[in-house]
Amino acid sequence: MLFNNAGGAIGQDPAHESELDDWIGMIDSNVKGLVAVTHAVLPKMVEAGRGHIINIGSVAGNYCYPGGHVYNGCKAFVKQFSGALRADLIGQNVRVTNIEPGIAETQFSKVRFKGDTEKAAAVYANTDALQADDVAESVYWAAIQPAHVSISRLEIMSTMQATGPLLV
Repeated sequence: MLFNNAGGAIGQDPAHESELDDWIGMIDSNVKGLVAVTHAVLPKMVEAGRGHIINIGSVAGNYCYPGGHVYNGCKAFVKQFSGALRADLIGQNVRVTNIEPGIAETQFSKVRFKGDTEKAAAVYANTDALQADDVAESVYWAAIQPAHVSISRLEIMSTMQATGPLLV
């Protein structure tokens, strides 16, 4: 099994005020890292005739929000890449799952706001956000399905979150 959980967002300024280095950092971790590791492991799974790739995407790959520009694009890539892998792997007995969490109270916002704990805490104020364990449970559930069952994508959100633009 391959579990791709690298990534993250940096900043949330409007695109025209964002730093190019932040954009490149998001692309490096969310896209290039996922592709490099997948490329290294996938041939071995196909050769073995079994395997499971679980990617951590995001609802940000499905729904755009202000300040999400490059992160939205990276997670849309994860979603499309996961789907394309599934199409390529028909008949190979290798499953591909994209887990797409919504707001989750983790280190995500602390990283996004470059260590500004006050800004990070404000993201989760007055919410009942998903917790890391909630996301881990969804990964576990997808992983324990019988070999003939493939969970293509699983979108999970807090009951306090809605789409368009990801209102909390």
